[in-house]
Amino acid sequence: MRIAVLAVQGAFAEHEKILDMLGIEHFEIRRKSDLEQYFDGLILPGGESTTMGKLLHDFDIFDTLKEKIENGLPVFGTCAGMILLAKNLTNDDTRHFATMDINVRRNAYGRQLGSFETVSSFGDISDVPMVFIRAPYIESVGENVKVLSTVDGNIVAAQQGNQLVTSFHPELSDYTEIHRYFIEKIIKQNV
Repeated sequence: MRIAVLAVQGAFAEHEKILDMLGIEHFEIRRKSDLEQYFDGLILPGGESTTMGKLLHDFDIFDTLKEKIENGLPVFGTCAGMILLAKNLTNDDTRHFATMDINVRRNAYGRQLGSFETVSSFGDISDVPMVFIRAPYIESVGENVKVLSTVDGNIVAAQQGNQLVTSFHPELSDYTEIHRYFIEKIIKQNV
C-alpha cells in the first residue's frame, strides 16, 4: 500500500509521521510529475484552503487529482482538506474539488482563539482525541453521506464512498485510529 500526501502547504509532515507509525509507505505530491507515481490513496492535510486551492492550480495538479477522486481514488481530507472536497461552502463562494456532497462552514469555530481539544466518538470508535484549529464543520450532508462524528451538535466527520473528511486534526496527536480507519475501511473497500 502506498499513500500520497498533498504537500504544497499545511500539516502534511504530521500526516506522514502517523503513516510512519502505521508502517505505511508514502510520498509527497508537490508538482505534476509526482502524479506519475502509483498510489492507493490520497491525504489532503489541514492548512489554508484558499492557498492550497491556488497552488493546486498553479502547479497544474488540480484537474488530475479531481479526476482521480471522481474515479474512486480513496481520499482523506482534514480541516482544509475537507473544505477542498466540499460541494458547497455556506459562507464562501469558492469551490475547489467539490466532489463530496457536504455543505461546510469555514472557520465555524472562530479564529485561532477559537481552537480547542475534546474527546468524542468516531463511528464505532470511542474516546477519540480531537484537535480543532480554526476548524470548519459540516452544516448538512447529502443522502449518500454517512455522518461519523458530531461535537456539540455539529458534524465533524463524514464519509461518502471513497471520501473521508474530518474537521479536526487527527495528525496532531499520536492517535492513529482515524488514519487506520481510512486505510482499512476506505482503501481496502475500493481496491
